[in-house]
Amino acid sequence: MTITKSAPPTRTTPVAVALGLLTGGVIGGSLAAFVVGCVIESVPLCVAGVGLPVVHGLLFFLAGVPRRAREAAVVPSTALAVIETLEAAGGEATSDVAVRFDLTVTPDDGPAYRVAFTQNINLAHLPDHRPGVVVVVQYPPDRPWQVRIVKWPTPEWEERVAGARLDSAPGPVLVSESSEGCAVGFVTLLALLLAAAGVVLLFRADLFDEGAPDKPSVSSSSSSSTTVESSGSGTVTLGPNQSFLDKGELRKAVGRLAKGTDASAALTVVVQDRLLSVVYAPTGSQAPTFDPDSLPYERFPALVEEARSDLGIGSPGTWQVTVERLTGSLTIRVGVTGAGGTASLEADAQGKVVRRSPAH
Repeated sequence: MTITKSAPPTRTTPVAVALGLLTGGVIGGSLAAFVVGCVIESVPLCVAGVGLPVVHGLLFFLAGVPRRAREAAVVPSTALAVIETLEAAGGEATSDVAVRFDLTVTPDDGPAYRVAFTQNINLAHLPDHRPGVVVVVQYPPDRPWQVRIVKWPTPEWEERVAGARLDSAPGPVLVSESSEGCAVGFVTLLALLLAAAGVVLLFRADLFDEGAPDKPSVSSSSSSSTTVESSGSGTVTLGPNQSFLDKGELRKAVGRLAKGTDASAALTVVVQDRLLSVVYAPTGSQAPTFDPDSLPYERFPALVEEARSDLGIGSPGTWQVTVERLTGSLTIRVGVTGAGGTASLEADAQGKVVRRSPAH
């Protein structure tokens, strides 16, 4: 068997692109359908928003059954390997700990090669896994990077381990994880945005109360800003040479919108440079909500600045802050777009950054 010493190929294939397109459409469409359904009080739309991802996941699982069956039918190759380095990668709170291994594998019928992978090891067996220790490994013959250490080798292989002395192989190091190409991520994001926009456009009449004079609406404007409120949402638009990143401007605008509404029952808050939008939950809605007054608006300028300067988007472009708690916990998401692409970061309810996604 000949081992090709190169990283697993990226999966930018027509099938991967199509799957990314479908996945992005399902995520964007279902999330938008759920939010819109809560706003317009449409039970079928809310059910569709929850059920669509479930159906997609089930179909994806069933479609992968034949491939998993073929992979399971392949007889794995067994070989000796020597541990070059190892480090804990997580899971210390359980009886097993995730360990990142770097091994030199020496197949009986091929050249030695290096591989890096992560495997859970019981805490009681960790002392048996040290640099320089020879172990028995198995891997699919057609996927030599998917190496797993054999916990209980046969007596024959135990004898081979006892008398084995293996030399280290030079790099490069194969990795277990095969990454997706940039095209797949771009297509997924594009499909997500298009699907969400399609749902909003489809129900825009109900969502924005077009043709419904029976619902109260108040509009006020001045030379500096314009405020529009309805039964389910409110927006504030600033005038020229103003920004919601100005000190105190955002909290003041939210206070104006809260008049005459249930200020503690917002579904989403979206902030752009000169535009603020708040979507409120309808009366009796069971959707997760939050109080807009509780948001750390003083942290928003710093979050936007960090996203624009530290995530590699190049020349500063547009930015948007979205606040929601549809998944249970409050999330403040800052998305930015520039010459280097799109990037985002997420913060918790106190404005502390918990996740960064650099430009791609």
